[in-house]
Amino acid sequence: MAKERDDAKHSAILRAAIAVMSKYGYHGAQISRIAREAGVADGTVYLYFKNKEDILVSILRTAIGQIVEECEQKLPLKSHVDDKLSTLIHLYFSHLGANPALAMVTQVYLRQVDADIRRQVGDIVKPFYNLVDGLIEEGKQQGVFRPALNHRIARRMIFGTMDETVTAWVLTGSKYALADLSNDVVDVLLHGLHQNCEQKKITSTGGE
Repeated sequence: MAKERDDAKHSAILRAAIAVMSKYGYHGAQISRIAREAGVADGTVYLYFKNKEDILVSILRTAIGQIVEECEQKLPLKSHVDDKLSTLIHLYFSHLGANPALAMVTQVYLRQVDADIRRQVGDIVKPFYNLVDGLIEEGKQQGVFRPALNHRIARRMIFGTMDETVTAWVLTGSKYALADLSNDVVDVLLHGLHQNCEQKKITSTGGE
């Protein structure tokens, strides 16, 4: 029972922090405001988190953890890598699309922190990167993706496209359903820009 109460209070503080940060911004989200929103004393917040930066990092860790957990449950249900990639993107968009305040915090305010915290962000997002890496490798094995595909660039393109799509959705006021963009994103990632969907080599001609 004690652990359940602790978990509930921990979650309540994170929800309160998301609400306060989305309203006042990261720098305007004092611990006192977060505590008041969560219905706890200021000191209680420090029982669970070292400082505001720790709260921000915990918000991202929780969000990514939930997305990764759901992906790990649902991706094995698909056999073709195209369907797996579509599922991964849809789950990512659905999770953030259901909570615009969370998306505002992770896409906007998380970028305003110092370099030390930004380095932590890479470690937190790594489990999701690993899922993308796994799909790229699986696509190569299935003969869907080219064997010579640059693994690192491919992952950056996939996650970067997803990340920018969410950011644009947040900054334009979250006026449409983010998950509805999943199919369009998958289409561009899998089929590219050429009308005939064929791989074409671009040969350098000395800058001409």
